[in-house]
Amino acid sequence: MTDGSTIGADETAFITAVRAGDPERFTQLTERYRRELQVHCYRMLANYDDAQDLTQETFLRVWHKRETFGGRATLRTWMHRIATNACLDFLAKRRDRSPVPSGLPDAVSEVPYLQPYPDRMLPEDPQESVVARETVELAFVVAVQHLPPRQRAVLILRDVLGWPAPTVAAALELTVASVTSALARARATMREHLSHRRLDWRSPAARELSDDERDVLRSYIEAHERNDLAGLTALLRDDLRFTMLPGSGTTTVGARDAVEGWVAGGLFGPGYDDWRGLATTVNRMPAAALYVRTDGGTEHRLLNIAVLRIAAGEITELTGFDATDKPWLGLPPTL
Repeated sequence: MTDGSTIGADETAFITAVRAGDPERFTQLTERYRRELQVHCYRMLANYDDAQDLTQETFLRVWHKRETFGGRATLRTWMHRIATNACLDFLAKRRDRSPVPSGLPDAVSEVPYLQPYPDRMLPEDPQESVVARETVELAFVVAVQHLPPRQRAVLILRDVLGWPAPTVAAALELTVASVTSALARARATMREHLSHRRLDWRSPAARELSDDERDVLRSYIEAHERNDLAGLTALLRDDLRFTMLPGSGTTTVGARDAVEGWVAGGLFGPGYDDWRGLATTVNRMPAAALYVRTDGGTEHRLLNIAVLRIAAGEITELTGFDATDKPWLGLPPTL
């Protein structure tokens, strides 16, 4: 996604379409980037609805700025530049788009506006899929939210998209020295929040779930369907980090305490004891879409989606989201 030394075929075609006033050709040339631009906005904002809105704003800006495109950058780079600045403008106006203290003793903070990202909306371009999993996983997206907006943009453009420093500087109207400094600070913050994670996002990363992840996900769903408290407890690591959004926030609890807390909240009790589940993925992570049939109901209705981080055969992190009224997840509303 970096600038080329000579103008390419797409750039020439775009300029020709603009000069000819050909909106159909304009659309053909720009729409191919919609999915990767939306993922870019999601990384910046951590919220699917916001990413959709800002992607649409990007296309409006591209249309209004179309006559300023001169081919000095690739069309992809130019559109990402516009998307980045649209996100920065959004963040400058929204003071509710920053992490908040969780109240936990280890000073963890929460991202209450975090939403899952449906895998079916991820780019199909191999250039993007090389790094897609680790840079859309929830831990990465949450960690990015702890960066000031401009540092956030610098990190994503430099370390995820692989732009050279001069290109980032031009996109953000900064000096190369400022970009270098911002990147160093951003990397330090990311190391704090992802201290046990792989941090080289520009080298190939896994795309598919491992057999271990698939087995644990299947067991997690089966434990719900059998109302199997012991089986569910056995799947959880004893320092489980659990988050429910929107709702109760983040807790770090032992496996037994976690399950007992869920039971106290109604899990497997009357009205919440007839479950069905679908194995799926969001954010390139294993996820269980959970459906419940209430008393007198004839169908199991989608209630929530549990996104799992699995290591060594155990669930180490569980992030639950209310899945109702989110058709963009692509899940059937009933089973």
